Amino acid sequence: MTRKILVIGAGKSTSYLIDYLLTKAQSEKLHLIIGDLHPELLPDTFTSHPACQTLKLDIFNDQDRKEAIATADIVVSMVPAHLHIILAKDCLALGKHLVTASYVSDELKALDKAVTEKGLVFMNEIGLDPGIDHMSAMQVLDSIREKGGKVLLFESFTGGLVAPESDNNLWNYKFTWNPRNVVVAGQGGTAKFLQEGSYKYIPYHKLFRRTEFLNVEGYGKFEAYANRDSLKYREVYGLNNALTLFRGTIRKIGFSKAWNIFVQLGMTDDSYTIENSKGMSYRNFVNLFLPYSPTDSVELKLRHYLKIDQDDIMWEKLMELDLFDGNKKITLANASPAQILQEILENSWTLKEEDKDMIVMYHKFGYELNGKKEQIDAHMVVTGKDRIYTAMAKTVGLPVAIATLLILNGKISTPGVQIPLKPAVYQPILEELKSHGIIFKEQHAPYLGYNPDFVAS
Repeated sequence: MTRKILVIGAGKSTSYLIDYLLTKAQSEKLHLIIGDLHPELLPDTFTSHPACQTLKLDIFNDQDRKEAIATADIVVSMVPAHLHIILAKDCLALGKHLVTASYVSDELKALDKAVTEKGLVFMNEIGLDPGIDHMSAMQVLDSIREKGGKVLLFESFTGGLVAPESDNNLWNYKFTWNPRNVVVAGQGGTAKFLQEGSYKYIPYHKLFRRTEFLNVEGYGKFEAYANRDSLKYREVYGLNNALTLFRGTIRKIGFSKAWNIFVQLGMTDDSYTIENSKGMSYRNFVNLFLPYSPTDSVELKLRHYLKIDQDDIMWEKLMELDLFDGNKKITLANASPAQILQEILENSWTLKEEDKDMIVMYHKFGYELNGKKEQIDAHMVVTGKDRIYTAMAKTVGLPVAIATLLILNGKISTPGVQIPLKPAVYQPILEELKSHGIIFKEQHAPYLGYNPDFVAS
């Protein structure tokens, strides 16, 4: 009997997800339905496949959405995170399993009892970060505990970056994921973490001036800024007694210091709109955030305001983005500063057709075993093929696809709203990911405790 998988949303991270399920279609008796607002944009390799069906689907159309879900055995939601709850409520009412790559919202968590009572699996946080980070971390943490070890330190970092061969701008960065998430990263709260038993806090306006440095074998040195809440997973990871707990986002060295310019100017603010934004020049946009002067140029005012020397690489980075161009115009009406900045950056940082991206994930585990302190460093690096088959799409989409098939086949069967922390979930997924080149390399090292490279850059 053919099993139907409904994938809702066919954005940037779905290429490998759809590919994987279609390659399994014959052997696993699968029929894939892709529901999207613009199915005509899907590549022919998908639409022409005998086991694939496309469907024009507006998830705000209640009747069409419910009819599509009713025909499926399992639903994969790849829509923006805040929309998962709409699909989750339908899946609960119609008795369908659900898979998402996003963080579990409070609304979704509130469905846990009802989902469990119906015997449904709602698997979340099964992409890259969150997802592979959880599974790879729990595999090592569980192995330490099985030996009788006591975990003292856990640090985890992930970054979506441009691959070295496509790294051709001064920022050493291009968008490999939702650009909006990059522009507003770190907002909405103070970053908090544990360091050597002490609680630490970094407010947003200081976030990009406090970075931790890390070395990845074969790839060199990177920097990382703190995620908003590193303590979120203390209990679920079983790290209540750990002295250090820190999660961060990886960038190439120098990115954070330059990005801090936008933060200090106020360009990343998404809380208000600029009424006359459409048609405004890039130059005038920059001038909005600078003091008035009847004589000084925009360039001079900005350099004085932020104390940037003309021969500073920071200045060259700003010039590279054409920020002072009086002819380039903003196309967005009534846009927030963050939305305008995003548009400007997308004109410079969008991947070209043959560009390759790169995912870097790095974990550090410190533990005590038989009276001796030990450390394990683990890292994973994945490089994309091109703008469509990106490393980001691979590391987000493949875990989603693998989990979907495992649920469909009854190999993941514990019901409820959940994330992939149990061996029965993470072991088969990590094993399958290895066959696709998603592999962690582990090194045993002397225990260092806190990272001496955590500095105000």
